[in-house]
Amino acid sequence: MLRGMSAAARQPPRSAPPTSGPQAPAPRYVLPVIVVAQCAGTSAWFAVNAVMPDLQQAFGWPAQAVGTLTSAVQLGFIAGTLVFALLALADRHSPRGLFLLCALASAACTVGAASTGGSMSALWAWRVATGFFLAGIYPVGMKIAAQWFPNGLGAALGWLVGALVLGSASSHALRALGAHWPWTQVLLVVAATSAAAGLLLFVAVPEPPHASARAVGLQFGALASLWRHGRVRASAMGYFGHMAELYTMWVLVPMILATRLSGPSLSWAAFVVLGAGVVGCVLGGQLVQRVGGARVAAIQLATSGLCCLISPWALQAATPLFGAWLIVWGITVVGDSPQFSALTAQNAPPDAVGSVLTLTNSIGFAVSIVSIELFVSLSQRMPLSTLLPWLAVGPLVGLACLAPLWRLPRPGRA
Repeated sequence: MLRGMSAAARQPPRSAPPTSGPQAPAPRYVLPVIVVAQCAGTSAWFAVNAVMPDLQQAFGWPAQAVGTLTSAVQLGFIAGTLVFALLALADRHSPRGLFLLCALASAACTVGAASTGGSMSALWAWRVATGFFLAGIYPVGMKIAAQWFPNGLGAALGWLVGALVLGSASSHALRALGAHWPWTQVLLVVAATSAAAGLLLFVAVPEPPHASARAVGLQFGALASLWRHGRVRASAMGYFGHMAELYTMWVLVPMILATRLSGPSLSWAAFVVLGAGVVGCVLGGQLVQRVGGARVAAIQLATSGLCCLISPWALQAATPLFGAWLIVWGITVVGDSPQFSALTAQNAPPDAVGSVLTLTNSIGFAVSIVSIELFVSLSQRMPLSTLLPWLAVGPLVGLACLAPLWRLPRPGRA
């Protein structure tokens, strides 16, 4: 699922400038700084979700508003990913500079969202714009990491995806910390965090040594590989099933927690459940060398699907079991994300890796919009115990489609 990873981030270089010797290793601080910047820079993703109870109370908005506003960010992210890839902006310009500009623009959009004065249409437009500029934060940060660690990105991938997970969850923690803040102040703190992320990366991380030799635009013809190449099709369809569950589950988590919690306790719990995905991303990356990326993705996809299926029982379970269920679901619903990106990159045609990833991610986010709108709407008409098991359709379909890859021999075996 590597969110919106641009063509530039994974496209193999067409030619490399001559070097006089082995490339010196990257300074140790580079990866931690990129991880922190990614985490802080993506904090705007779910900022409005964290303050949605305040908005509904202040303006009388319906419960479906949370789905509409989340979908707005997804829509903007799709548009931004495609535009940045088409124009090859991260190839033509300094990725550090682009990251900074997009972080500042995302911060400005969040400030704009705080000044909407209760206008749903204005807030929707600001959220679309926020999603657009988020496409210049996470994917561009991935490109910077790929240039600094050309031979070791796989080891860093779990941390980088985990940073986005923690960043997405962080707005819930801010809401809990500022329990008595007005919702506008929460958004302003998120905006300041986003701006600080851009400044941190721009100031602390030097220009990467492994820059692309020339710009590579988006190749729409690469979309054909999704049905012509069996392995690409398997990883892409598995990813689509994963995306049908992931963001919808994240949107529904506060509703699930509201059956038992309220106020700051609910916000803290939402942060813990969503943030638990970091564990799945990092540990999954550690297991890849032993069992293979497809098996890691399949195990996590199957586990998250099982969490959907047992939800009627879990919703009525004792509090410790209820909490354990949500934590396991939070870990596994996103822990397979790095593996889907890696599998697609490994199996895509070598001359179109970036384009295949960009187009696959765009379709995946479109799937998430449909799923979010459908499940949020249905949540107002049926109990969660009836609704949540249907989320398993995505993981189960994804698992079936991924089967040709996870049935392959393990790494190192004939």
